[in-house]
Amino acid sequence: MKYYAVIGTEGNNMEYANSDVLVSTEWVRENLNREGVRIVEVDYDPAPNYNQGHIPGAVLFDWRKDLNNQITRDILGRKQLEELFAGAGISNGTTIVLYGDYNNWFAAYAFWDFKYYGVEHVKLMNGGRKKWLAEDSPVTKDVPSYPRTSYSAREPDPKIRAFAGDVKKATGQQNWALVDVRSPAEYTGQILAPPEYPNEGAQRGGHIPGAANIPWSQAVNEDGTFKSADELKKLYESRGITPDRNIITYCRIGERSSHTWFVLRFLLGYGNVWNYDGSWSEWGNSVGIPIEK
Repeated sequence: MKYYAVIGTEGNNMEYANSDVLVSTEWVRENLNREGVRIVEVDYDPAPNYNQGHIPGAVLFDWRKDLNNQITRDILGRKQLEELFAGAGISNGTTIVLYGDYNNWFAAYAFWDFKYYGVEHVKLMNGGRKKWLAEDSPVTKDVPSYPRTSYSAREPDPKIRAFAGDVKKATGQQNWALVDVRSPAEYTGQILAPPEYPNEGAQRGGHIPGAANIPWSQAVNEDGTFKSADELKKLYESRGITPDRNIITYCRIGERSSHTWFVLRFLLGYGNVWNYDGSWSEWGNSVGIPIEK
């Protein structure tokens, strides 16, 4: 498997399978006003994040309002995505650079969302909002406005999204592996949600039978940037998460699992990785579905 260095990062110790999905904070600072580039902050709650100061020129995608369909309890639809992009001045040729609150959980979710609809030119800013602020990079409260465009998305890609039925079929199969990326306390059922986030209503605590617990945080450094390819390879392969298997990632509402999906699918180049966005908020509430603690 061939690896490449991350774009805009000094040195070549990262060596990921895909170099074009990450940009550094330095690259963003140098390209803030570059034509054809749109910076997007993705937040779970914009009040303490985007509204208090964001990268100059960055537009806001609100995870709950913009990236979900509240009527069908689903991710955003194809037409919804096209309208979202058009309103943000994003056309099919625009390079989208995503960053988000708390180590890029929700930015990674947006990345997965967009890849589901075949968006080509999309990247993550390595380290997210956390690293940008730690470096005392410029922020503003000014909300930008861009000329409206048009965007044409593709049909959904079923090869990157898992549903509950897919997970049930995969459970116990040797060529499949489940990765629970939540904290150990969530995995064992001691708690139903991280302390800083509201419970999504799961009736039971625990995990999907047979799932390996590899918290998303083990894939990042203290500053929120991703660990090197060698470190990531050792982390997942030591737990049986190898590229010859079919992998399904899950968490509580699909955002942390998107982060791990991104690591496996793009940074390590695994060929068959699905994100189960229904995650524990669906599985933990399902009648007749077994769990483990």
